[in-house]
Amino acid sequence: MTLPEASRFPFTADFSICRILNGMWQVSGAHGAIDPARAVAAMEAYHHAGFTTWDLADHYGPAEDLIGNFRREFAARHGEARLAEIQAFTKWVPPPGAMTRRVVEEAIGVSLRRMGVDRLDLLQFHWWDYRDARYLDALGHLADLQNEGKIRHLALTNFDTERLAIITGHGIPIVSNQVQYSLIDRRPAAKMAAFCAGHGITLLTYGTLLGGLLSDKYLGHPEPSRGELTTASLQKYKQMIDAWGGWALFQELLAALKRVADKHAVSIANVGVRYVLDRPAVAGVIVGARLGIAEHIADNTRTFEVALDAEDLAAIGPILAKSRDLMRSIGDCGDEYR
Repeated sequence: MTLPEASRFPFTADFSICRILNGMWQVSGAHGAIDPARAVAAMEAYHHAGFTTWDLADHYGPAEDLIGNFRREFAARHGEARLAEIQAFTKWVPPPGAMTRRVVEEAIGVSLRRMGVDRLDLLQFHWWDYRDARYLDALGHLADLQNEGKIRHLALTNFDTERLAIITGHGIPIVSNQVQYSLIDRRPAAKMAAFCAGHGITLLTYGTLLGGLLSDKYLGHPEPSRGELTTASLQKYKQMIDAWGGWALFQELLAALKRVADKHAVSIANVGVRYVLDRPAVAGVIVGARLGIAEHIADNTRTFEVALDAEDLAAIGPILAKSRDLMRSIGDCGDEYR
């Protein structure tokens, strides 16, 4: 299976990414038990289908270790030269505290060792409390480590537009910000996307499929009880649907998406991902991969066959207009974490 050229995005001047990234939150333990050997075999299948870009974090259970295992097995099969085909984007999510050079360097050292690399492709930094301005200390040290060759590119996770402006104002070279973005959570369109477009920063998005709720499976489905929401993703994004407008309005949206999907002979999920991929400043959408449990390679591939037209957007727009304004109720990107 070969993905079309449109599946790639020139993320930076020195490398491109697949526009659908394989999300590894799903190996962290809150989405079912993961067998390491089966997971690595699944990673090989994703890679050879063209899905070469991985999103992970230091706190996603064994995610960094799985990347390290995958890289070693891949090199043994195909040669070390082909390791350049793999893009692995990790995150550092430190607890509050002093951000000394030693603290930062030791944390990055752990990720380097676990992933089996000399340099991190992309380090995405998250900070829990804006009132603690030591995030600027951490980013300063990370920029130094980038200059020393231990980090290829520096990025953020769940920072709002105000803080992103402060960080760039300090001359820290940010290439992307990872934020929640979906048909129901369109907060990045309010301020973030325009700022990013004006400063050469792109967006990597998660939550685009609402943990699987934005799918054909849930069209016509009664509102699920708490007990039916068997993964952390389902629980999280059901709450987002409630905040957005509720299950009845969500069913209206799924029905409209189904008509669009049928027109293009694809799935509801394909339409949902395509919609976000087409938004300004978006480089890629992260789709969770329950490695060794379930795979969506064939369905993800069909996303690149879809071109939404004005008629499609007009069918969706009136339903979105009925929803609540999440910028008012939640705040800017990432504010739900603070």
